[in-house]
Amino acid sequence: MPGRILAVDFGTKRIGLAVSDALGITAQGLPTRERTRIEDDLRHIQELAAEHSVELVLVGNPVSKRGDATPMAKLAAAFAQKLARRIASPVQLWDERLTTAEAMRVLRDSGIGLDKRRQARDRVAATLLLQSYLDFHANERARNSSAGQVQP
Repeated sequence: MPGRILAVDFGTKRIGLAVSDALGITAQGLPTRERTRIEDDLRHIQELAAEHSVELVLVGNPVSKRGDATPMAKLAAAFAQKLARRIASPVQLWDERLTTAEAMRVLRDSGIGLDKRRQARDRVAATLLLQSYLDFHANERARNSSAGQVQP
C-alpha cells in the first residue's frame, strides 16, 4: 500500500478532493476546487500532490451502474491521462459508482441546509471515493493475512 493518496472527484464545474492519512486508514476532505482552465486545475492538483507528499492519485471513474463507460467517464479518463503526464506519482482510475448519491444522502441526513450541501457534495464524494479504496485494500490485506494462517 502506498503512502498518502489523493482522490479527485472530477466534474465539469467542480473538482472534489480528499487525501488519506499517512497510514492509509482514513480519508479527509480538502477544499473543493471550482473549475477554471484545465491547466490551472492540473497545476492545483500537482501542487496538492507535492504538498501532501502523495504517492498515488485516484481519479473517480463514473461508470454506469452496469460498469459501462459513460461520457463523463471518458472525460475523467482524459483528465487522468493529462494529470499522469504532469506528476511523478501514479494516477489510477477508481470506480466511483454511487459516491455522489451517497454523498448527498450523508449530507441530507446530517441536516445541513441545501446550499451548504451543494458546497460540500464534491468534497464528501471525493472522501467516500478514497475511503472505498482504502477499505477495499484493508480488506484485501486482512483476507490475505488470514489465508496464510493455519486454523486449529
